[in-house]
Amino acid sequence: MNNVYLYDGSFSSLLALIEEIEELKLNVTNIKSTKEYSYNLLDETINLKIDNKKERIEQLKNKITNNILSTMYYVYLSCDNNKEMIIYNFYKLGKKYQNKVYNYRYIDSVNDSINISKYVSHEAHKLKGFLRFKETKNKFLYAKYKSNNNILGILANHFKKRLSSEYFIIYDEGRGNYALYNKKKVIYLTEKDIIKLNLNFNSEEMFFEDLWKTFFETIAIKERENKRAQISFMPKRYWENILEMEDKL
Repeated sequence: MNNVYLYDGSFSSLLALIEEIEELKLNVTNIKSTKEYSYNLLDETINLKIDNKKERIEQLKNKITNNILSTMYYVYLSCDNNKEMIIYNFYKLGKKYQNKVYNYRYIDSVNDSINISKYVSHEAHKLKGFLRFKETKNKFLYAKYKSNNNILGILANHFKKRLSSEYFIIYDEGRGNYALYNKKKVIYLTEKDIIKLNLNFNSEEMFFEDLWKTFFETIAIKERENKRAQISFMPKRYWENILEMEDKL
């Protein structure tokens, strides 16, 4: 029977789980997100309770270089079905060899990590150049795209710098995720959050107009900032998927 360690799908939870596994010297055959794992009778699923999550993450980060952590993050953003175990094995080698690990491409987890991270980076770079924004009547910009990898955070951070004086929405059609920027920060929403807002899907532009109006009036204005509404529209479990939101946890 295979032992499958489950986590909530966020990058920070994956890091904490990996460090907990290492600290406890556990035998690991598989790691899966609860969002993607399909239960079967041949697996024994394990949910580790990690009380000192932030401490575990810091311990992990202190044992590797920023380059290794960045490669792990890009693999995490990928569509690879085995990405968690690739990250886990790459981390163990990175902890041992530090940046010299990149010289050991004959090791599967190293070669896979390098190739996958390059694939994610290449797709993000391509969309940075090809993404096209439309301007609405309310003078904000919106763009939509489809991608193999989960690169919304990379794109939003890029255009936050490029379009710092603009309001914009970027929509990942394939995953149903949204990034909204209000000249100060990016907020991420999912389709489940959108359903809660009861917005009209009939007209694409009307939908984005309504989405922006709701975002701007309910979330983005500092004087009307409502922490409970923010958490309702974008549950904290999604914040951990975005590195820019880690300081708000």
